[in-house]
Amino acid sequence: MWKFYAILSAIFAAATAILAKIGIKDMSSNLATAIRTVVILFVAWGIVLISGEVSEIKNLTRNNIIFLVLSGLATGLSWIFYFKALSIGEVSKVAPIDKLSVAIAMGLAFVILKEPIEIKTLIGGAMIVGGSLVILL
Repeated sequence: MWKFYAILSAIFAAATAILAKIGIKDMSSNLATAIRTVVILFVAWGIVLISGEVSEIKNLTRNNIIFLVLSGLATGLSWIFYFKALSIGEVSKVAPIDKLSVAIAMGLAFVILKEPIEIKTLIGGAMIVGGSLVILL
């Protein structure tokens, strides 16, 4: 089932790039990021409330909170830089370079999370890095 959600994530990420490029025309990329974030806030909390998962808040540990806050900060910075890049660059170049994050996440997963390394994963990661380098250079 994770593959289905991953594909949906990719589809919506692609839509995000196109819709964002159109939406940030003639405006500050930071303001655009702030507006987008408010929308995401309402959508995410709406899903949590509708699904009844809000009761799980009482189960949060200090570790959960610290790392989710750090993740939120990383996400916010990622979005700010992504929208800035989109505001001045072409989607066809910005989006693939942004996906270099996939290869970086893979490397961090191997080192920090001690996830198993498979040859097909390494090859896929290398292809992402290669593609990003082609676009960058």
